[in-house]
Amino acid sequence: MRQNLAFTECLALVDERSAALRAAVAGAADLDVRVPTCPDWSLRDLVAHVGEVHRFWAAAVAAGPSAEPPADELVGDVAPRGELLAWSAESTALLLTALRTVGPERGCWSWWGKSDAPLTAGAVARHQVQEAAVHAYDAQEAAGRPQPLPAAVALDGVPEFFTVSYGTAGPWPHEPARVAFHTTEGPHWSLDLTADQAGTPTTTVHAPASDLLLTLHRRAPLDRLRIEGDRTLIERLLAWPSLD
Repeated sequence: MRQNLAFTECLALVDERSAALRAAVAGAADLDVRVPTCPDWSLRDLVAHVGEVHRFWAAAVAAGPSAEPPADELVGDVAPRGELLAWSAESTALLLTALRTVGPERGCWSWWGKSDAPLTAGAVARHQVQEAAVHAYDAQEAAGRPQPLPAAVALDGVPEFFTVSYGTAGPWPHEPARVAFHTTEGPHWSLDLTADQAGTPTTTVHAPASDLLLTLHRRAPLDRLRIEGDRTLIERLLAWPSLD
């Protein structure tokens, strides 16, 4: 599935969505409030998680091609230090610096080796757009001010989710199926859930791209989607990949 975002756009969006997360947290009355979309975490935990992710991937990108994730000594201390949001901004800067330094074609380790996504810094940048955007939404939800994902983020995030999350989920454990996804913005995709789809009926999903991506990430209810066909199939599809 074609990537819509250039490498430089990915870097700008990682920066922008990470800043949106911090802005939501800065406007919250209590950093210990629970995050409704990640109920095991407080807002403080959410910021710490995203900062740890940024520092980990900065080390992975800098390490170059590898069959293993970067060793702990290369990643360094990922625990928040000092003022939380300043530490978060520093974490984002470390990731962006590492990505800019190596460029999009540099190989590196990643956990999606079984998918069709490349093992490159460019693929890391693309995935980190989604990481920052979805967690910015989490922070906004916890602060009581959720906003739709930017269209550019969501329209690239849907096929990225198909490639990475479904591409690493293993064999489809249910009956053969095909799902068509249509966004109100125009782009559409078809997801084949077996190798041979001859004669298989198509279930079609319609939604704004933001609602579709948030539902795929289990941040929004299924009722935000308009489904033509087998609703149970879509429920199974949403539950299929591990999002831990």
